[in-house]
Amino acid sequence: MHVIRFLLLLILTPIPVLAQNYPDHREIYVNDFADLLSEEVEDDIRDRLKVLRDETGIEFTVVTIYQMRDYGHAGALEPFATGLFNDWGIGDAERNDGVMMLVSLWDRKVRLEVGSGYGARMNDPMQKVIDDDILPHFRNDAYEEGILNGVDHTILAVTGAWPGEYDASPWVKVTNAIGRTVNSVVQGLGNWIFAILVALLPFPYRAYRRWKRNHPRICPNDGHQMTRLDESWEDNHLQKGQITEEDLKSVDYDVWECPTCQHITVEGYRAWFSSYSVCRNCGYRTVEGDTTILEHATTSSTGRKRIDYHCHNCGDAYSVERIIPKESSSSSSGGSFGGGSSSGGGASGSW
Repeated sequence: MHVIRFLLLLILTPIPVLAQNYPDHREIYVNDFADLLSEEVEDDIRDRLKVLRDETGIEFTVVTIYQMRDYGHAGALEPFATGLFNDWGIGDAERNDGVMMLVSLWDRKVRLEVGSGYGARMNDPMQKVIDDDILPHFRNDAYEEGILNGVDHTILAVTGAWPGEYDASPWVKVTNAIGRTVNSVVQGLGNWIFAILVALLPFPYRAYRRWKRNHPRICPNDGHQMTRLDESWEDNHLQKGQITEEDLKSVDYDVWECPTCQHITVEGYRAWFSSYSVCRNCGYRTVEGDTTILEHATTSSTGRKRIDYHCHNCGDAYSVERIIPKESSSSSSGGSFGGGSSSGGGASGSW
């Protein structure tokens, strides 16, 4: 009898159900709750989505979570994604043109949810993006690559243009397309071939500069061919500041001497990449600057920074202050969405 009562009690006692809820968005571009993205990649995605919003008005947000169960949902991905989309209000309230990429890591599911303004016309393009551009990376646990690639191809599907090419001329678009094709081919061939190509591309300029530096010099006094001195001898004919420039690798000098009249010619060659600038006092490229932020700029006020300069040749030291422009309101990633909604359009996939 007690056993029967116990079984009836179990049957009649309601089973607790997890309450459905959604995470609060941290910003309107990237909400990486599952920590799948490095800071650099997150910034890269955020910049692309900012430009998309500024240029086209389309709100596109990327969301990663560990699992839907954390938010009280144990069913399919689609209703959860639609509910999250509408809870946040992604997209313009009148156009309903928002886009959301949702990645549920432990559920191993991804969804591209679109606003109701697209109707059903984006379902197939979104499915193609998931199948061709996201899932192949996710299946190799390359989540950053999959999300980045998915963002780019989703933008292309929605706008007809790649990120940053919304107002580009046909010529620019064709040139960029060729560049992407070449880059894709290069990646397929391997990084070692890419390194060879990079080395060969500037070869004509390097060859010209080498010829210009090494071709024979003629003495302006007696017309004899001059001789270039080696490193151990040329310092005897350089000024202290020139020697300092060579030590800092901001400028490299060649010294040519006439063997008959001992006429000297000194020629300098600036380094392609150098952080040193020209000193206001001695005139040599030996000044280094360190920047200190005094006041950070905000959307409502400018900031200030101080640059401390020091010359490694003459020792001159001075500081200047510069104004940091206000941050534009569009550069802020905080704020709220535009109040858009979704009727469940988009596509899903799993890996």
